Amino acid sequence: MRVIVQRVSSASVSIEDRVAGRIHRGLLLLVGFRAGDDEAALQWMADKVIGLRIFGDAEGKMNLALGDVAGGLLVISQFTLYGDTRKGRRPSFVDAAPPEVAIPLYERFVRILRERAPGPVETGEFGAMMDVALVNQGPVTLILER
Repeated sequence: MRVIVQRVSSASVSIEDRVAGRIHRGLLLLVGFRAGDDEAALQWMADKVIGLRIFGDAEGKMNLALGDVAGGLLVISQFTLYGDTRKGRRPSFVDAAPPEVAIPLYERFVRILRERAPGPVETGEFGAMMDVALVNQGPVTLILER
């Protein structure tokens, strides 16, 4: 499981000119799955994301977590996180979980986040062509992998 975390002051996802999800201050999560990802990976990643202390405190130090700032989450499925570009010019996606594996993992991950997150959890739509807009605050971008 691989997640790109971006600290945002705002983010939204649109599908066919319809806003499907929107948050203000919080985290945009781009989430990819591979075969072998399991419940333990989902639980670990949810705990990690919610507990990350990457928001500035009164002194500007990254010391606060999502709950400390009443932040939201925007969760976007992105199989291209497992694109392999080492050979040739066209990415290979053999390491990405196929939809029949990835969809249940994505849906379960979102449910876990909704159970635990201190603020709203918004999503895109698995497999849809989406336009993601964000204002990356900092910028702060982290890569998490399990």
